[in-house]
Amino acid sequence: MARRPAAAQTINTPLPQARKASQRKRLFDGMVIAANRDGYVGANVSEVIAEAGVSRPTFYDYFRDREDCFAATLQHVHEQLLADVRHAVAQEPPERALAAAVEAQIAFAASQPAEARFLMKESLAGGAGALHVRDRGARELAQVVEKAFKEVPARSEIPDVPVLAVVGAVQRLLASRLRRGERVLEPLGYPLVAWLASYAAPARQHHWRTLRRLPAPERSPYLPHATLRPPALLPPGRPRIPEEEILENQRQRIIFATAQVVQERGYTAATVSEINRRASVDGRVFYTLFADKQEAFSAVHELGFQFLMGATAGAFFAGESWPERIWEAFRAATQSIDDTPTFAHLAFVEAYAVGPRAIQRVEDSRIAFTIFLQEGYRFQTAGPAPSRIALEAIITTIFEIIYLQARASNTPKTAGQLAHIVHIALAPFMGARDAGRFLDRKLARTGGSGRRTPTSKTASTRGRGAGRQK
Repeated sequence: MARRPAAAQTINTPLPQARKASQRKRLFDGMVIAANRDGYVGANVSEVIAEAGVSRPTFYDYFRDREDCFAATLQHVHEQLLADVRHAVAQEPPERALAAAVEAQIAFAASQPAEARFLMKESLAGGAGALHVRDRGARELAQVVEKAFKEVPARSEIPDVPVLAVVGAVQRLLASRLRRGERVLEPLGYPLVAWLASYAAPARQHHWRTLRRLPAPERSPYLPHATLRPPALLPPGRPRIPEEEILENQRQRIIFATAQVVQERGYTAATVSEINRRASVDGRVFYTLFADKQEAFSAVHELGFQFLMGATAGAFFAGESWPERIWEAFRAATQSIDDTPTFAHLAFVEAYAVGPRAIQRVEDSRIAFTIFLQEGYRFQTAGPAPSRIALEAIITTIFEIIYLQARASNTPKTAGQLAHIVHIALAPFMGARDAGRFLDRKLARTGGSGRRTPTSKTASTRGRGAGRQK
């Protein structure tokens, strides 16, 4: 048999690689479609291969399981967004790095809504592996901005705000709109960039760009006296108390057991049988009180939100002026979160895994917390008044900080971020300088301001690159 010409061999050699790349891309697309339609739980291997048009053995040629495919798809979409952000930042002066990154995320969501929804929303529902990819991706985007900020002259003004928290918050804002089916996203750009400008301060004077933990303030006197804890087990035998009290005792034990199991295993892996075992109740009792695991989680979320809102509101109205009220409100809120880490984990980490009703609760709670910002318009002393979108961005950035603390540890130290949180809330109304002075006075009472002002020698010798966080 005559040998095939060398030219023909050269032409045909790349075809297997091209076919593999095509199949892998189709599986990525299939995962995006299935997850956006059915959520993480519904995006099983059967649904993915049906959308991709490949066989089950082909799926396992590329991925170990559904989780591996989900994480790989997240990484694939993130790399597209990362390339867009790098390009956008490179095209702008370094002073506009954060604004350019925000605009690039908006443009990506507008041009590729399916991929953006998968990356920015569905990643939050995918368990620990997906959250790791999501958080690592946010850090990479923040690093692009910080690298550009290192080139900013010392006297130039750039936003003194935690870049990582802003990146995550913008993705959450976009996710909520993509979930609702909004397609016109570009109008978000101007109010968000204007909001970021309200944090502008000379690069050499920055104090808030890194989420550096500061000394926690003394315990708030406005925290509720009673903390969240499960009721005691009823005595054996037939208790001589009304049936309604028995059911409420069992209901509360199930709620706390649900919180514990979900924190330890994640919502998807949590089972009703394990919840019943922790609560020391019979399975029939569970289904008498709750329709399913989702309804039990909703009860957990509602209880935790009511406790947090009650602590925050009670402390807010104790302050003498609006800045004082914001300080007291978030002092109580952060300490309340640290007192109830299990509920904090559920509310800020696991809620997206539960389904549309839980996601709506999260988004409603963000809007509810903007009520504490409304009085700030009376203290408006710098720049234009923050827009409605800016108020939402403020609270979403604060929630992202709480999320990062809950992700970092089962015993978060959120109170150590109180000054960062209050700065994020006050600066758009008072201006970055006056907000900083207010915080200096508050932090001085904890035994030290926690803010380091560079010496004249340091400031004069750094020159370019002065934007680096001290």
